[in-house]
Amino acid sequence: MKSTVETLSPTRVKLAIEVPFDELKPSLQKAYREIGAQVQVPGFRRGKVPSAVIDQRVGRGAVLNEAVQEAIPQQILAAVQEHDVKTLGRPEVEITEFADNAPLKFTAEVDVRPEITVPDLSTIKVEVPAVAIGDNEIDEQINGLRERFATLKTVERPAAEGDYVQLDLNATVDGEEVPGGSATNISHEVGSKQLLPGLDEVLVGLSAGEEATFTTQLVGGDFAGRDAEVKVVVRTVKDKQLPEIDDDFAQLASEFDTLEELKGDLRERLTKVKKVEQIYAARDEALKQLVEAAEIPAPEGVVKEEVEGRKQAMTDQLERIGATLQDYLASEEKTEEQIDQELTEAAQEGVRIQLLLDTVADAEDVQVSDDEFGHEIVHRAQRAQMQPQQYYDQLVRSGAAAAVFGDVRRGKALASVMEQVTMTDSEGNVLSLDDLRAAGEDEHAGHNH
Repeated sequence: MKSTVETLSPTRVKLAIEVPFDELKPSLQKAYREIGAQVQVPGFRRGKVPSAVIDQRVGRGAVLNEAVQEAIPQQILAAVQEHDVKTLGRPEVEITEFADNAPLKFTAEVDVRPEITVPDLSTIKVEVPAVAIGDNEIDEQINGLRERFATLKTVERPAAEGDYVQLDLNATVDGEEVPGGSATNISHEVGSKQLLPGLDEVLVGLSAGEEATFTTQLVGGDFAGRDAEVKVVVRTVKDKQLPEIDDDFAQLASEFDTLEELKGDLRERLTKVKKVEQIYAARDEALKQLVEAAEIPAPEGVVKEEVEGRKQAMTDQLERIGATLQDYLASEEKTEEQIDQELTEAAQEGVRIQLLLDTVADAEDVQVSDDEFGHEIVHRAQRAQMQPQQYYDQLVRSGAAAAVFGDVRRGKALASVMEQVTMTDSEGNVLSLDDLRAAGEDEHAGHNH
């Protein structure tokens, strides 16, 4: 094999590779074996079909094609090693010349890791706002608890917004019952807009035993898009009663005896949450400064792959809840171009950070122990609700184990970055990873990315 490498940009190269026909013979023999195992020819045992018969049955062209597809990745790997090219992502291959008994000539364009000079980490200084907890935030938490301990009491008066009503519904279109269009004795909060459009408006002012009819447009089922007449009967009206905020409430809603103790605990919890957010904000700012200072370019091909992956994940997620990308775009009032732009910007930033952390990991010779790798596998398996061994086997089969290993290594490089840069809050307090650990967060500072 002969190969040359041409630099297209700081992040992309083009390999031109020429392979003599003789070097393709092992791939050709393998192709004959694999195709021979799939075809059935009367008079021959499966897998024992001679090459000449396969040429006749399947065509020599199909066999050559299979051999070339198998040989190309191996040849690219050999050329990459020969020229010491640090590749990223998948190569784009174009066969320029190939015929039977003639050399195979092809080009492969692939993204490469750019040369990056990381600035002295101790020169990077980051300041984030100090943690402050307002009384209104504590009140919000208390109100949330009050809602959870609210009681419902039947009242003899017309329903008002915020009340809970038990009701029956019955929908018809042109006098015909809508399949699945009736429900009995359902509980509904007036004004919550959780059920049919138009319902909340007619409920206000209705007392127990009263009924009303309204028109609403159906969104699903056989009558989608049609107007339906809906009859609603109110069975009971209940008033939501919130407990008084006092020491008794603290005893009801928590393990504390006094309201002051409960508020103190809520303040402490909120402070922990905000401290974690504060460290993450400092981390993000430090990475942003480093990426800018190192002038890291984002390799196009890798970004494109990342965007495709993110878009696919987004589409799958929407499908699981029964929606489409078009529905999402409509609800967000965005065009597909805008979403693509947002995904591209996020992917570019993500790829730049990965390149930065890989460079730091190389410079500091960051190693990943079996324990650290195993810990990450267990962590991810739990999130995926799988057994660790089963999860790991799946990773190996899909070829993604190396990517997880890379993530762990980058997580360690990120922790090292955070220990070397200067992070302070606006009151001059120095922040460190220890604050994160004290707040009970996972030790991998990289998890949140």
